[in-house]
Amino acid sequence: MTARPEGVREKQADRRARTRSALLESAARGFSMYGYGNVALERVAADAGYTRGALYHLFANKEELALAVVEWVEETWNAEVGGPAAEEADPVDALLVMARGHAVYCRRDVARVMRALSVEFSGQDHAVGRALSGVIDRLATGCADRIAAAQESGAIPPGPPPREVALAYIGTLEGLVSSLAGHVPHDVELVERAVRGLLGLPPKACTVTEVQE
Repeated sequence: MTARPEGVREKQADRRARTRSALLESAARGFSMYGYGNVALERVAADAGYTRGALYHLFANKEELALAVVEWVEETWNAEVGGPAAEEADPVDALLVMARGHAVYCRRDVARVMRALSVEFSGQDHAVGRALSGVIDRLATGCADRIAAAQESGAIPPGPPPREVALAYIGTLEGLVSSLAGHVPHDVELVERAVRGLLGLPPKACTVTEVQE
């Protein structure tokens, strides 16, 4: 058998990656709008510009597709929000950068998929629900570590245990960005105000330029 040239294999891999990304984005949008139970895989494929066969070539069933969506959203969120926050040495700055970044990330309709799936699978022993719980647990652990460090340094006042504050922080972000969808740029400002209050920080001082604007 004649081996395919390296360039051909790379082009095939690129096409596969583009197809997968388009299907994941379409599925995320569909789960956000209609819920897991109401999404038809044929519609997901068609909305992405592909056939049902192309979808089944990459994903065996709806559960496998949903699990891939959860992983994809976590990866993109970490790249766009978690990564910039991790570059901040100060834990309070990291939490504020994360809050602002999350508001911007959630301006896209696909970002609502995690909340939609969490509601649908709440209280169920399902692979998708367990995957979502894992995402929240990892996020809460990282936030709790930053909150604990900020409390220990005196950057934020003492209060409830860091884990509970972290869960409240996540809940605040999720609740606000859902209510403020489409309200740009006020979503970022109001999310930061809410997070500052939750952490016991003083309000952000306005600069002269901001006052004039």
